[in-house]
Amino acid sequence: MTASTDVPEKGANGPMLAADGTPLKKSLSRALRVQKLRALALIAPLLIFVLVTFIAPIGDMLFRSVENQIVSNTMPTTTRALYDWDGTGLPPDQVFEDAYYDLFVAAERKEHTRLGSRLNYEQTGASSLFRKSGRGLDDIGELYQDQFEDLDENWDDAQIWAEMMGSEDWLAKEAAWEKGERLPKFALRDGVEELLPRTAEQYEIFANYTHREEGDSLLDEEPWSAVHTALYQDLSTQDVSGYTGPHADMLKAAAALVASPDFETVSFKDGFGEIDKDWLEPQIWRTLKLYAPDYTSGYFLNSVDMKLTPDGAEARPENERIYIMLFKRTLFMSLVITCSCILLGYPVAYILSNLPARKANLLMILVLLPFWTSLLVRTSAWKIMLQQQGVINDVLVWIGLVADDGRLTMINNQFGTIVAMTHILLPFMILPMYSVMSTIPKTYVRASKSLGATDWTTFWRVYFPQSVPGIGAGSILVFILAIGYYITPEIVGGTTGTFISNRIAYHISTSLNWGLAAALGSILLAVVLILYWAYDRIVGIDNVKLG
Repeated sequence: MTASTDVPEKGANGPMLAADGTPLKKSLSRALRVQKLRALALIAPLLIFVLVTFIAPIGDMLFRSVENQIVSNTMPTTTRALYDWDGTGLPPDQVFEDAYYDLFVAAERKEHTRLGSRLNYEQTGASSLFRKSGRGLDDIGELYQDQFEDLDENWDDAQIWAEMMGSEDWLAKEAAWEKGERLPKFALRDGVEELLPRTAEQYEIFANYTHREEGDSLLDEEPWSAVHTALYQDLSTQDVSGYTGPHADMLKAAAALVASPDFETVSFKDGFGEIDKDWLEPQIWRTLKLYAPDYTSGYFLNSVDMKLTPDGAEARPENERIYIMLFKRTLFMSLVITCSCILLGYPVAYILSNLPARKANLLMILVLLPFWTSLLVRTSAWKIMLQQQGVINDVLVWIGLVADDGRLTMINNQFGTIVAMTHILLPFMILPMYSVMSTIPKTYVRASKSLGATDWTTFWRVYFPQSVPGIGAGSILVFILAIGYYITPEIVGGTTGTFISNRIAYHISTSLNWGLAAALGSILLAVVLILYWAYDRIVGIDNVKLG
């Protein structure tokens, strides 16, 4: 009896076959594909986690640093009307009209304050101006609304308006609507858009808002005062004498009222001027025009102490330049902290790597002990120790190095930040250096000494070069951590020891200028990447080791 084997055989026509009779090449491809899918399934959770928690936030930050759609979304017709304005003097009357309707709708949606806050980053006072305007725009429309209602009280009847503006089919569906059901989509009556174009446009906006935002029936909701303003404009320019639709008598009587010399009117420009005189200054309109595009470089210019003007980018006045100084301070102090960690951490790592394992493990616990304590607690402890009535000053006074009335100021400045952050980041320097030093063969040192080298020569020529990769790894780790630190500088840094990260946090949580915060964060990210690239070119990232 001959034993069977799984050795692939060559088929009658030539191709090599697997044990199951399939071509060997196809079988191998299938096996490799299964292995790749299995490997992908294993790393998929980590990949998704990185995408969601790292890549996506960075992408969102980069987008926010240039995104500026709030202006064009809130005041679409105004920004289009400002496009052809040359920026000299006040814009034409049409711009004021468009601004009235845009701002009225924005005020109803409670979006005008957000727009004011956005423009306030570029022009001081814009926020209060838009808040005030949101309350004052009703006065313009109510001027016409009151006169129409004095003529006929039915002008404040929601059903009258719905019958005049809505189609018959829509009216039937709206009348049959019950609470809890989906409201029928509003449809204009045939011919009303040609007869009363502005009124139809504004009523349709009101109708869509009432349906979608408030969920109410148009048969119960009186139109906005802006609709009455639009009605006045249409009746002053359109001929409604041939209108025979619903409530034709009311409409014709209103047209006669508008044509009479007793009808009181106000121009949009004067109306804005009565709300606030700043609307009659070109600056606010220039700011609107300047930031009308959906994407802007303004945030990045602000983050480097410049500003966007109609003539291009300009440097800010000296007393407004803070960000370049903060970037320089952040880089300088991070470098000092990194060097301090090297000077303090190298001897510790050297001792740990040359001690017997039992003693080294015991001392390693002391190195890792700070990780068992909250960062906030460690930082607060330094605040207590460094203050003028703190432990360190008390000791210096006790031993006579410092007079009691001349205690050192070691907190709320750069010194306090450097000391506290050096202590906090020191383990991140010690661990990489220790892991590298522990792999350096001790026979190299003994061989060097046996050849007549002094202790210093042995250390400098033999031991230190082999420990440089650990220094590099620790330096990169400490510097990158330091450059983005926030809590410690905030607590012990005062006004002179804070980092750019503290300003980013301020714009995120206090001023709510997320665009500027994103631009500052993007620049900080770019600086780190540039330094990383420079380190790779000078030292070589391949020479960095963690053990």
